[in-house]
Amino acid sequence: MKAQAPAFDLEVQTLIIGAGAAGLTAALAAKEAGEEVLVIEADPVPSGSTALSAGLIPAVTRFQTAAGIEDTAERFAADIQKKAKNQNDPALVAAMAATSGNVIEWLADRHGLPFSVVTNFDYPGHSRRRMHGLPSRSGRELIDRLRFAAEAQGIDIVTNRRAESLFTAGNRALGIAARGPGELEIIGCARLILACNGYGGNRGLVARHMPEIEGALWFGHPGNQGEAITWAEEHGLATSHLGAYQGHGNVAHPHGILISWAVIMEGGIQVNLRGERFWDESQGYSEAARAVLAQPEGVAWAIFDARIAAIARQFEDFKQAESQGAIRMAQTIFELSEVTGLPAEALTETLAAIPQGGKDAFGRDFGSHGLEAPFVAVKVTGALFHTQGGLVIDPATARVRRISGELMENLYAVGGAACGVSGAGDSGYLSGNGLLSAFSLGWIAGSAPHTVLS
Repeated sequence: MKAQAPAFDLEVQTLIIGAGAAGLTAALAAKEAGEEVLVIEADPVPSGSTALSAGLIPAVTRFQTAAGIEDTAERFAADIQKKAKNQNDPALVAAMAATSGNVIEWLADRHGLPFSVVTNFDYPGHSRRRMHGLPSRSGRELIDRLRFAAEAQGIDIVTNRRAESLFTAGNRALGIAARGPGELEIIGCARLILACNGYGGNRGLVARHMPEIEGALWFGHPGNQGEAITWAEEHGLATSHLGAYQGHGNVAHPHGILISWAVIMEGGIQVNLRGERFWDESQGYSEAARAVLAQPEGVAWAIFDARIAAIARQFEDFKQAESQGAIRMAQTIFELSEVTGLPAEALTETLAAIPQGGKDAFGRDFGSHGLEAPFVAVKVTGALFHTQGGLVIDPATARVRRISGELMENLYAVGGAACGVSGAGDSGYLSGNGLLSAFSLGWIAGSAPHTVLS
């Protein structure tokens, strides 16, 4: 199968595997370049990890300028590298940071996606407010609008088709085998874009590459089975940072609803079942997964106040958590103890220890933030959201590199199928890195100049 494919049932110019944010962005860019595009998707309706996210993309745009935010691609790139301790390919970081604004503005102008900047709180690691989202601040709205845009452009999206095999010959991708309802189709292509995300849903690959998070709740899409990694091993393709991932330590338990990290960055804290804080929460939500899972019963309580809850209500997930009873309210610390089951004496000491200016014992600077009654609390656990390692690509085109160092002529990887910019573990993940990779690389691959091979 590596050397020669069977006769193709059909052939297309640009074939894209996966109709998530990365695949649909690539499809829109390729269609605009005048290409014939076919997208195949394993699910009945495109959703993927994008639909499970908050739908926020970090970018440097004119929307920031309109909001009075001064930012540059160079500053953005520096923030990415700082969070990842300079473990990323600098050229890849620079390309993604520079592209971020282009793709967001293009989607807004050309395809009508109404992006705006989140201006009322900061995300950890970002030196400027640069998170862009749609009105509902939800990934579900984001993926739906991308699908509507693709359909409006006449792009063919064939669902219920899962790619099973990749055919290559030398440095060329020939096509794939995809299984539909009861049948296997052999599809040839002039070029192939892998937008099939990562491997967080494959417990064997997770245990192999990131055993420290193996037992965590899997919050990503079950379809993320790691085909790109399997094909890399079969076809001699280079991979990097396979132990990198995005975790999240603020998932409502047992409801399984993401609670925005805004509740922490605005002054909230996390305490364990003893009512005690256990780390510097401002480090980031990815590393929070391991921090929370290390606590008794693998859970914690996020505690904040009514002011912070009002900020969090801009997110659809938070409103869902409220409607399902995951959010507890309390007028006093004693009542907070009652609704959470946490010891009142410990809670009193913990809340009293939050400094008004200066750093606490964990090194966290709360600034002028303080928690005041009425209090709000939600029981949370740690989760694995998606993997960040993947195929090594050329930053300028998103073409896949072979282990030998050569670039594939017509094989591209985007989004979670490609190695991202989150370093080698979980602490290198800067908020929004996943969707940054999806949109930036999707746009780069889709619009990359290439030779149409027969």
